[in-house]
Amino acid sequence: MKIIEYKGLRVLTTNQLAEAYGTDNKNLNDNYQHNAVRYKAGKHFFLLEGEELKVFKASTEISGNLKYAPLLFLWTEKGSWMHAKSLNTDKAWEAYELLVDDYYVKKELDAGSIPSYMLEDPEERALRWIEEIKQRKELEYQKKLLEKTVTEYKPKIAYLDTILQSKGTVTTTQIAKDYGMSGSELNKILHDLGIQYLVNKQWVLYSKHDDKGYTQSYSFDFTHKDGTPDVKMNTRWTQTGRRFIHEQLTQIGIKANIEKEFKDVK
Repeated sequence: MKIIEYKGLRVLTTNQLAEAYGTDNKNLNDNYQHNAVRYKAGKHFFLLEGEELKVFKASTEISGNLKYAPLLFLWTEKGSWMHAKSLNTDKAWEAYELLVDDYYVKKELDAGSIPSYMLEDPEERALRWIEEIKQRKELEYQKKLLEKTVTEYKPKIAYLDTILQSKGTVTTTQIAKDYGMSGSELNKILHDLGIQYLVNKQWVLYSKHDDKGYTQSYSFDFTHKDGTPDVKMNTRWTQTGRRFIHEQLTQIGIKANIEKEFKDVK
């Protein structure tokens, strides 16, 4: 029986199913019409017509009058079971079991995946064995590459986990401690990278960064030595901003202390 596939599933035309069950198309069509409410499109069958049918015919080899049919039923395994149940003949049930075992289930082994030890021809067996060796080496290489990638990313993931576990905002000095530097040193680096600048002694972000949710401004009251009250603005970084700083520092080769420690342990 010619194999027909649609949407990744093996299906049968009404002609094929009728031949397998020892009946005719009219009998199957009558079964469908009498039980139409029980048959679900996409579950028991696919009905192709119009442009969809035209495309299907162009890509699938079908014979006989089906080439000119204005519509086409394609029956799934569950649809075939419904027809076998309606016919309820020994022939239909026997055919259904064979269809389930030998047609609807795609065979996993093809000519390119048969193990070398199953091939009888010595030359074919040798060629297949060589191919297996190549595949095994490729898998080993991919495994080592994956292990190397995981090892390289573990330190970064460890630091990002620390950030994700944190809540609220933090000062530049607090972030700087993660990299073994002072707050003023980190502020200078962020300024040199074009991320922030000073306004009335407060570091603020350039416009290309100020709408990303990286920072929040806080004000606090204080008193000058002469007793004059005043208000000062201060910038604190959100956890999103903290991650942004980490990405920027990583790009210029500055690693967090936790990454250095992780590398030393390895």
